[in-house]
Amino acid sequence: MGEFIYIFNNVMIPIGIIVIIGYVVQLKYKLERATLAKLMINYIMPGFVFMNLYEADIDFMLLLYVILFLILYAGITFLICTLTARWIGLNYGHSILFRNSNLFYNAGNYGVPVNDLVFRSDPFAMSIQVMMMVFQNVFAFSYGIISLSAEHTSKLRALLNYFKMPIFYGVSIGLLFNYFSIGVPVPVTSAFDYIRNAMIAVVLFTLGAQIAGIKFKKIRSSAFLATAVRLLGGPVLAFLLLSLFNVEGIVAQAIMITTSMPAAVNSSIIAEAYSDDPEYAAEIVMLGTLLSAITIPFVIYIALNVF
Repeated sequence: MGEFIYIFNNVMIPIGIIVIIGYVVQLKYKLERATLAKLMINYIMPGFVFMNLYEADIDFMLLLYVILFLILYAGITFLICTLTARWIGLNYGHSILFRNSNLFYNAGNYGVPVNDLVFRSDPFAMSIQVMMMVFQNVFAFSYGIISLSAEHTSKLRALLNYFKMPIFYGVSIGLLFNYFSIGVPVPVTSAFDYIRNAMIAVVLFTLGAQIAGIKFKKIRSSAFLATAVRLLGGPVLAFLLLSLFNVEGIVAQAIMITTSMPAAVNSSIIAEAYSDDPEYAAEIVMLGTLLSAITIPFVIYIALNVF
């Protein structure tokens, strides 16, 4: 009960306050939400990812093992969500959003503070978290964008367009500078620190602005199903895979807890910029963020007591 209250007070309430601010401002000023999404994709996220990769204490061999696990996890999730979306009769565009909301979970602005709480600022546990956060950011801003933009153009052109995006260079340069220990002048790191520190506030504000466009009486049943798959199916699948491969200790605990996170705000941000129905993605993110306050404490308890 204590962990539940702590998570709610120190994670959920701060997140909720910023989302509400975005919601109220959007109702009053009618901001251009697509512009907010493009600001995140082309400015905030590249700086955020670069600084986290550049400064992280990365064990590249462990990074490889974690990424291989996450690729397998994502592949099975992709299959489950594709079959589920087909079973309930979603159209092509909504099937992609349904799938993306489960492939992209909130390993960053939700997962990081939860990790810090559970493992009491353990640097090894946080290094696992950073690896997962980086994987999610790269995955979301590569496949996530390609999958949606390919609806209106060829998949090859969508893939090529990804290499024109600042996020690609933020990831590549961050990893290279980290691996080869390349120094960056203090004025540059200071500037990128300002950008990184803006990420959580801007992304949650944008989510609030998106939620302002949702008609709450018409939230679709498939959005509830997508949320259930993410919050319940996600950690169950992680538990089965971790048990199958005999992963134990902090690595297993951190992975299972992070895979229980709700749909990432990034899935909604990308949908705002590239989808014909971004409100559907926002519905899933909103439902997941609210209901995760109930499910995550149980996942934490299971992870810490089984692994």
